[in-house]
Amino acid sequence: MPLLVTPALPAGSLAAQEQPHLPVRPGLALRPWRDDDAPAVRAAFDCPVIQRWHVRRLDSDDEARSWTAQWAGRWRDESAASWAVVDADDRPVGQVGLRDVLLSEGSAQVSYWVVPAARGRGIATEALLALTRWSFTRAGLHRLALEHSTGNAASCRVAARAGFPVEGVARGSVRHADGWHDMHRHARLATGAQ
Repeated sequence: MPLLVTPALPAGSLAAQEQPHLPVRPGLALRPWRDDDAPAVRAAFDCPVIQRWHVRRLDSDDEARSWTAQWAGRWRDESAASWAVVDADDRPVGQVGLRDVLLSEGSAQVSYWVVPAARGRGIATEALLALTRWSFTRAGLHRLALEHSTGNAASCRVAARAGFPVEGVARGSVRHADGWHDMHRHARLATGAQ
């Protein structure tokens, strides 16, 4: 069935380039995940807060290596991307990424988390802002959206500080370990329209 509109971005828009390293602020940057990040990823997913909101855990070093290794392929197939948020010593302190990338629509979902020792310093907000700038100016995306449980006040603050206004609430749309959660939906457009 033929499309009646031209895709917002042609296939190959991401895969034709290397996943970039992005500056955030002095002492903080985004870079692609590496195999040697697996121990840091496993430690992050040991955090009960990350497990609660991301509904995943990693039970072995092999699982952590598989998690870090998946991102190169997902970049190549243009379905998702993830960056390690790293400190001045190149140690991962968080994650920010694009999920459900639809080049034809010029859209993606964003995700983020920060390890407990790095929370409360604006790292998630600044990493999300850096990814948003790149997504709109270099990748050419039109719309970025994110969802979080209405019970996750910290994630809501990050979204608001990064200029992602709430668009609405999806009732009972995601199941967490404690049951169904209503989800706040936030989004930003490349045009700056809110």
